[in-house]
Amino acid sequence: MRQLLILGGTGWLGRAVAAQALAQGAEVTCLARGESGETAPGARLIRADRNAPDSYARVQRDWDEVVELSWDAGFVASALDALADRAAHWTLVSSVSVYARSDIPFADESAELVEPSDLEQYADAKVHAERLTSARLGDRVLLARAGLIAGPGDPSDRFGYWPARFARGGRVLAPETSGRHAQAIDVDDLAAWIAHAGRTGVTGPINAVGEELPLAAVLAAARDAAAVPSETVAIDDETLTARGVAYWAGPRSLPLWLPESAGGFARRSDAAFVASGGRRRPLAQTMHRALDDERRRGLDRPRRAGLTLDEEAEVLAV
Repeated sequence: MRQLLILGGTGWLGRAVAAQALAQGAEVTCLARGESGETAPGARLIRADRNAPDSYARVQRDWDEVVELSWDAGFVASALDALADRAAHWTLVSSVSVYARSDIPFADESAELVEPSDLEQYADAKVHAERLTSARLGDRVLLARAGLIAGPGDPSDRFGYWPARFARGGRVLAPETSGRHAQAIDVDDLAAWIAHAGRTGVTGPINAVGEELPLAAVLAAARDAAAVPSETVAIDDETLTARGVAYWAGPRSLPLWLPESAGGFARRSDAAFVASGGRRRPLAQTMHRALDDERRRGLDRPRRAGLTLDEEAEVLAV
């Protein structure tokens, strides 16, 4: 039986990777503090603080596959020191944020990367982690450059904001969607591919991204999933920014909305992902999964991304 070690595994994507790997026949061990919750049923959890000098002592053995989820430079380096020579294959979960430019549609994995200068910045830290890992493991490493991840349990609230908002009905503020796109991958589809890639020995950098879709189609799918009467009010970029609405994510934002200058960010090439066995479920299925999860967590709960109803009303009233 294949032996898989996940560095993490109790958080959102890590738990999904554990579940998918178990379903594909692996024996799974997760090394984590466990503060994010429990790992998938059937996986072994070894609780450890990766800041501690002996944190890897209980996993010092040979592994068919190691999956690294962290982008912390210290964690990445210490894991490599402890385990690089004991792993037949290594997956580093990276991000499409590593790319220096976001204005070129369908750019592939050969595109220019950010030059890391501040490891407190997410993109810089991810590039640094890629370089550390590649230097140590050579042709044994997969750099899984994930795009926007969607589905049940999403801690960022970016994708789920839309089905949740349409489910509350009324006047729904939206950006102008002409020429805009979104590219989200269901968390379970990404996890299944990571497990498959480790089992089959996929290596090199790969954009692990969803299908590129018009933003209008994504918002329509959110509205259809909610099946609640609503009126979509689209406002242009200049007006939205003048009224204090932010792009993409975070407080007082319209999630998934990007400036025109970032037209390539949600249109990365997925050719290598598909060729390496990546599969993606229909958008409507992910949207329904996200909405069911939003309802379980509460449609009116505080969110990390999006506008509150009061903020939305304020923008619409100007």
